[in-house]
Amino acid sequence: MSNEILQTKLYIPKQRANLVQRTRLLARLNEGYESKLTLISAPAGFGKTTLVSAWVADCGRPVAWLSLDPGDNDPLRFLTYLVGAVQTIVPHVGSQMLALLQSPQPPPIDSLLTALLNEIATIPQDFILVLDDYHAISEEAIDGILSFALEHLPPQLHLVIATREDPQLPLARHRARGQLTELRATDLRFTYDEAGTFLNQTMGLDLSAQEVVALETRTEGWIVGLQLASLALQGMLSVQSNKEIGQADAWPIGGRSTDVEQANAGQSKGKQSDTASFIQSFTGSHRFVLDYLVEEVLQQQPYHIQNFLLHTSICQRLCGPLCDAILDVPSTSSQAILTYMEQANLFIIPLDNERRWYRYHHLFAELLQQRLSQAVSANQVTLVSGGDASDASQAPIDQGVTVEILHKRASIWYEENGWVLEAFQHAVAANDLPRAERLVDGNGTPLYFRGIVNPIVKWLQSLPTSVMDAQPSLWITLATALTLSGHPVAKIEEQLQAAEANLLIRDLRVDLDVATKNLLGHIAAVRAMLAIPTNEIAPMLAQSQRALDYLRPDNLALRTTVSMTLGYAYLLQGDSVAARQAYTEMLSMAEASGNTTFILAGLLGLASVYEVENQLALAVETYERTLKLAGEPPPPFICAAYFGLTKIFYEWNDFEAVHTYAQQGIHYGRQLPSLDIPAACQVVLIRVKLAQGDLDGAAALMAEVDQFMGEKETSYPLPEIEMVRVDLLLQQGELAKAARLAENHALPLALARVYLASGKTDATLASLEEVRQQTVNQPVEALKGMALEAVTRHIRVEKEIAIQRLQDALVLAEAGGSIRTFVDEGAPMAQLLTEAASSKVVPEYVDKLLAAFESENLPTRDGFMPILPLASQPLIDPLSQREVEVLHLVAQGFSNRAISERLILALDTVKGHNRKIFGKLQVKNRTEAVARARELGLL
Repeated sequence: MSNEILQTKLYIPKQRANLVQRTRLLARLNEGYESKLTLISAPAGFGKTTLVSAWVADCGRPVAWLSLDPGDNDPLRFLTYLVGAVQTIVPHVGSQMLALLQSPQPPPIDSLLTALLNEIATIPQDFILVLDDYHAISEEAIDGILSFALEHLPPQLHLVIATREDPQLPLARHRARGQLTELRATDLRFTYDEAGTFLNQTMGLDLSAQEVVALETRTEGWIVGLQLASLALQGMLSVQSNKEIGQADAWPIGGRSTDVEQANAGQSKGKQSDTASFIQSFTGSHRFVLDYLVEEVLQQQPYHIQNFLLHTSICQRLCGPLCDAILDVPSTSSQAILTYMEQANLFIIPLDNERRWYRYHHLFAELLQQRLSQAVSANQVTLVSGGDASDASQAPIDQGVTVEILHKRASIWYEENGWVLEAFQHAVAANDLPRAERLVDGNGTPLYFRGIVNPIVKWLQSLPTSVMDAQPSLWITLATALTLSGHPVAKIEEQLQAAEANLLIRDLRVDLDVATKNLLGHIAAVRAMLAIPTNEIAPMLAQSQRALDYLRPDNLALRTTVSMTLGYAYLLQGDSVAARQAYTEMLSMAEASGNTTFILAGLLGLASVYEVENQLALAVETYERTLKLAGEPPPPFICAAYFGLTKIFYEWNDFEAVHTYAQQGIHYGRQLPSLDIPAACQVVLIRVKLAQGDLDGAAALMAEVDQFMGEKETSYPLPEIEMVRVDLLLQQGELAKAARLAENHALPLALARVYLASGKTDATLASLEEVRQQTVNQPVEALKGMALEAVTRHIRVEKEIAIQRLQDALVLAEAGGSIRTFVDEGAPMAQLLTEAASSKVVPEYVDKLLAAFESENLPTRDGFMPILPLASQPLIDPLSQREVEVLHLVAQGFSNRAISERLILALDTVKGHNRKIFGKLQVKNRTEAVARARELGLL
């Protein structure tokens, strides 16, 4: 379980020995177990937590408990604790998910929640999940998480929500389906019998039946109201008894004096009269009554207890060492005070079995905090810091202790004990900007690179502009957090410009101090990241280099980020050597810091380099290693690994694997609107359709790609899309459209295909020369041009050059195991490979490629396969495969005798094919046949 999880939030509150048994409510909870959700909704002080903890203690089922507080209003933090709660039952559930939640860009909520529910569905036993104090949640996204979870809740999980107000969930829908059990304030109020048991047995009062009825009526069964009234009544009777028996000191709250119990009848009669008067005066709204009674309770406490209560009210949870740090009184034993307050029923709730961690009743804590704030504002601080707590009642008032000081002490303790988020939150509450900023920096790995983004953004956005201007580093931190949370570039640039304006740097030629240089490097690193979604190479390279020039050498977190940006820019530029070096440096720094997200990104970068360099097996090994390390569910940027595998397995002619990886790439890629990977995966699937001759299927997928690109938040030209569109148009016979598209998008390889289909082999070779120059350092892309040139040379009857170009391509391809690069060239490549086989050119690899042709029922040794599938020919009576072959040779200027020799046919047979071709095309001669065939897109 993550060490970022505060375990006390997961403890089930323990029951007191003298707890009032609420049999009727326990029975209703048992009856409602068969529903999806039990909702216990009532105002503060109605015993919601006490009731649920009593029920789960005897329900006979495993229970996961999560006590919520305002700090859980971040969806990722909420999910972290949700996983932590479930792990108290099944330790392995969500283990990978916890690591991902701490990454700079965690997976989207839907993906995480789906994976968690799927894991929960594998838990063999039924269990209960309790979300206590859900009213502390105000974030709509968390309501959305629960709504989704309720719709897809595994049958073995029963959810219980205890809250002061109804959550924003589809309660009406679940109520109508019979999936909801509800307990509300009217159900939770103490009945007369329960009130009598509580007052006389639990609180140790000796009230008559009439007094019980009167007090129950006054409080309307409100449990905390009864408890407060009991405490005040105890104190009143104790003081009176002490005076009557001449005692100087008051008895502790919650106790009864034996002397009081032995008082004479006259004294008892007087006490009964006072009790009746007290009950009669007990009236008003809950808030008014609570304020009054808290004052009465506090006034009866020893001074050092009052002091303790006010000091420690700033904390959500309490333990002895934390309270000692807040009080800063060496002789005080906070653990002893906590134990006393629990025994005295002073609205304190134990959170673990060892009685080390506690929390105040929420309403009681709120009132203590309000009193503390009012006392500080009125300069009536009743806090003692330093000195001897034993004589605290005589100590002078220390006006120097403020709420900010208390929060700072709590922050220091939390930091020393490894609770970074809690330390940060108390530093913010203390208005200690330097401390909060230092905690965000995180000793080398900033909190925003560990998944803590929203709390930082909310804090910084709450600060006045004047504060941010005075501390420009805060603007930069905000810009970084906004970048990681996917905010618009224009908004982020505003923060960066504000930082620069307030750094007061007029001339960068002057010597700058190290701190200022580091801030400038940070700004440059953010700007380099902002250029990634739009593939702008120049700003990526320039800003990254600027960042490296200015960042401190020990600023590993940002230097790792810069190396990642550089690696991506070099890849786009075609410099695989520089890209490999950048990603290797990134991976080294990431492994040194133990940052899983950066390790994954570094591995993805290296795999992409291996792919470009035609080291396909190594690329697959690295992609698979990345997926294994990412776990389930992976962060959405893992879609890059699935896309890489999709491309490689297409090249390896494994269409089943292509579909599997492409679907995964599309699924995760759609969760990152700034990336085009879903469209890129679809492009590979279109190529599968084209390879299978399914033009309608290819066209349908093409339409999906166009729709996706039109809906994208950030869209830019993707050459792969236009490349496959050209191929589709060629297959559809739209030669003119294909030519315009290839020219408009400056795609030399696509244009070479158009020229070849048009019979313009000179233009084809010229375009392929351009391809060769552009792909000098890109073996995979160069291979495509080499294969097409070999086919073109073969068509031009340049046999020796064709075989040589083919051999060069085969030698290069064999290293990566490429298959589709050759098979996609169709029957002309099959014929060329057949001739190469007879010449013993790379024999084993050639046999492997010819086998791939034959597995698709493509003729290899007996002739050419037509470029156009027969079904796609725009003729009533389509040309046969042999007629298409003859037509192609006619278009290339071969005579009938040359055609007969090339196809090993009788001259009369070739002439017969010509007559049939002329008839089907409705032309009279060769020239008209070629023109008509090009018009119809057959060539």
